[in-house]
Amino acid sequence: MIQTRLFGKTSSGRNVYAFTIRDGKNEAVILNLGGIIQSLKIADKNGELVDVVLGYNDVESYEKNGGYLGALIGRVGNRIEKGNLVIDGEKYELYCNDRGNHLHGGKSGFDKKIWDYVFEGADGNTLSLSTVSADMEENYPGNMKIQVRYTFVDGELKIDYAAVSDKKTPINMTNHAYFNLDGEGSGNVLDTLLKIDADRVTPTDETLIPHGEFKDVTGTPFDFRKAHRIGERINNTDDQDILYGGGYDINFVCNKKQGEYAKIAEAEGARSGIVMEVFTDMPAVQLYTGNGLNQNGKSGYYNKNYGFCMETQFIPNGVNCPAYAALGDPVFEKNRIYHFITAYKFTAN
Repeated sequence: MIQTRLFGKTSSGRNVYAFTIRDGKNEAVILNLGGIIQSLKIADKNGELVDVVLGYNDVESYEKNGGYLGALIGRVGNRIEKGNLVIDGEKYELYCNDRGNHLHGGKSGFDKKIWDYVFEGADGNTLSLSTVSADMEENYPGNMKIQVRYTFVDGELKIDYAAVSDKKTPINMTNHAYFNLDGEGSGNVLDTLLKIDADRVTPTDETLIPHGEFKDVTGTPFDFRKAHRIGERINNTDDQDILYGGGYDINFVCNKKQGEYAKIAEAEGARSGIVMEVFTDMPAVQLYTGNGLNQNGKSGYYNKNYGFCMETQFIPNGVNCPAYAALGDPVFEKNRIYHFITAYKFTAN
């Protein structure tokens, strides 16, 4: 059974609860604030528990320090160029909160919401969070109902996303967990081995907006088809996309059939021996190496590169780029159900 405790209160006085889901020795703690993965403790190669996600110890820090640490992201994750959204000829101007672009749902995205919760499953060990995004919230059209389920079984934390809107609208949800497989606060992730099954990335301009192009990873710092240390090529000043991101902050196009649920990536902690496999039926994944981290976290200060994100998604700016939408269209017709799954499976060597 899921254990519930009061985590704290928001600045407006609303209760924030922490839900602990146990999987043998491992355990995940999820908040109803933003669906945040607040803690994820995994047994390492010596059987010792290691908290592999960055986060905060109190509600105030989540409200003030930002960074989207561990949070659900929506209505649309990642970036939309200049906040421009056109649906059936009607223009919607979205809030621009990052280099003149719309990022991660705008001024007040799903990461800020207090979600309703129920426990599901025969053993009551599935956490189901739900909320409603009202018509024209953050200037998105349509009343949208959202449900996100978390399960944690056999070392696999699975996130099941579902949504439906009463108007045609874009939907592109993800989770913004920062992972450090050697333990949050233990240092940078530059020695973490990473493999991503992707032949292409989507190059960006200086504001990190992709415009419909694709870039072959061969001979670039983005070729993770064989495992490389994250830090091995992160300072390659010959690559413009590395310079724009200040490290890795780019979308990889997964090598799999559209809509297929498959393994897309694998990472291994250098010291812990903890291995994380990433599975999804989304067409793409954003690798972000915490280039902007600069805050106090659960066990100390989080500096640049102290965590990395694997944000499964439709291709960023797909609402404005037909070439990207062809690989997975983020604009959903009225009453069409949005449903995708991502899982992070942990073992130790």
